[in-house]
Amino acid sequence: MEKGLIFGNRILDIVVVSLVIAQTFKVIFYLFKEKKLNFRKYLDTGSMPSSHSASVSSLAASVGILEGINSVFFAISLVLAFVVMYDATGVRRAVGKQAFVLNKIVENIHKKESLALLEGNLKELIGHTPLEVLAGAVLGVAVAFIMS
Repeated sequence: MEKGLIFGNRILDIVVVSLVIAQTFKVIFYLFKEKKLNFRKYLDTGSMPSSHSASVSSLAASVGILEGINSVFFAISLVLAFVVMYDATGVRRAVGKQAFVLNKIVENIHKKESLALLEGNLKELIGHTPLEVLAGAVLGVAVAFIMS
């Protein structure tokens, strides 16, 4: 396998570049939507595109390109990619919806009894919509093909 320029590992370089590009898109999309720059979006989960999906799809694609689609490494990375992307739209999205409901319950309790049950709201934007996952996956595969 060809040596990478950043970490000395070509596949790891591709994954990191995919992740950084996905997170940069989140900052840019937030800038256009909210008309303000928020660099904390680099560390946020959720929103468009899914950096989890970009990472694992670039991993699977680059392993397939560099090691071959018949390799055991490709099989492992492809299964990992499907599990992560399923989790991003399934379990993590459900957790986000539950956080929304719990935040509303706590808000109503605060209004009625002025109790401080939680110091802050639970994070609601945890998971991804299927479109966000798809966009991340397409981004990851594209980066893998460009950099391989």
